[in-house]
Parts: sequence; C-alpha cells; structure tokens
Amino acid sequence: MNTYVVSYDLHQPGQDYATLSEFLKSQSNWWHHLGSTWVIVTNLSAVQLRDGIKEHTDANDKVLVVKSSGVAAWKGFNEKGSAWLKEHL
Repeated sequence: MNTYVVSYDLHQPGQDYATLSEFLKSQSNWWHHLGSTWVIVTNLSAVQLRDGIKEHTDANDKVLVVKSSGVAAWKGFNEKGSAWLKEHL
C-alpha cells in the first residue's frame, strides 16, 4: 500500500465536487481533517491517483499528489485523527 498526501484548489464556483469526495473515500483508507487536504492509502501509483482525481475535477483546478515518506508533524487534531496519522504515515 502507498500513502499519499492529496491537496487541491477547486476553482469552479458552484461546482458540485461530491464525486471527488466519493472517489477519495473509495480508496483503501483515508483521512480528511483539513478542508482541501486528504491522506489516502491505496494500491494506486501517484499518477493513477492523480488521474482518478482528474476525472472528478475541472480543467482549471489544481491537484497535488505526494507520496508520504512517513516523516510528519502536526498539531490541533483530535486523538482519533492523530492516532490515524501515526498508524498510516
């Protein structure tokens, strides 16, 4: 399994991005405690994940998919969110 940090800027006002959330939630495991940032655990490569996201976004949207190195630091998340990050990053 691969762990990726996914972040995006969606620029189409009024656009319904519900299918994007559904796609990200369909991966093996996920974490979403920040507005446009997800941590995704999947068998997909970074390119495959990006291409899957691309199917649910508009041409002017920006998407970044970065494979996690396992080194991270954070603050302000509840115990459940922090535990998930410790287990999956």
